[in-house]
Amino acid sequence: MKIGIFDSGLGGLSVLNEALSKLSEHEFLYYADVKNVPYGQKSRDEILKFSFDAVKFLVKNGAKAVVVACNTATSVAIKELRANLSVPIIGMEPAVKKAHDLSHDDALKTLVIATPVTVNGAKLKELITNLNAKDKTELLAMPRLVNFAEKAEFESENVKSYLKDELAKFDLSKFDFLVLGCTHFNYFKDSLREILPPNVSIIDGNEGTIKRLISELKLQISNIKLTPNIKFFYSGDEVCEQNELEKISRNLARLEKMRAIS
Repeated sequence: MKIGIFDSGLGGLSVLNEALSKLSEHEFLYYADVKNVPYGQKSRDEILKFSFDAVKFLVKNGAKAVVVACNTATSVAIKELRANLSVPIIGMEPAVKKAHDLSHDDALKTLVIATPVTVNGAKLKELITNLNAKDKTELLAMPRLVNFAEKAEFESENVKSYLKDELAKFDLSKFDFLVLGCTHFNYFKDSLREILPPNVSIIDGNEGTIKRLISELKLQISNIKLTPNIKFFYSGDEVCEQNELEKISRNLARLEKMRAIS
């Protein structure tokens, strides 16, 4: 089966990496909207247009299902995409429910870091309300992390200083989970782990998203790891340049290391 994965940029490679760990026998189309990244500070109408352009492109090129591997695009566009397109469309959601289910101390909170659009969007607030988790959840927009990720700047002093300054706004001794509410943020798990106290665990929504894809399409998890069959696209143009393919490969290798950090 041909499966499409769409993100505003290269953050969704973390979702692709998770998919490849379980579904390597399938063919993947990865669409990074590099001409319009980041989405987190765009208007709702812009995000809707970009999302429809990307998903329609993937369907036109044979995708039988599409994963919107972007929390921002999911927050804004997932209902409209599902209402107007006939293929299964799987969205991303910050793993607030997972944090809520894993938490064993009602006195401790969850901190969700995401883009401004996701933090201020109705979808995340509705999720928190439905979980009765409003008093246990804090939200923090960290838009610069997307820019750092797109530049492959993961462990610089600028990155670590930004993380420290933003996280210093909270007394982290009162938290037990940090939820990564943007797929770009997975690149920074090692830097985050250095800064966070040991009582705070890092979780993301990638595994849950791929589990939902598997369930919805009734796919079988493969125990045999095959050579991936993937085509990459930058805003509709196939990526053929060797330097860009090597960059993507380096990013996937980093994300594989990040998967083990929690």
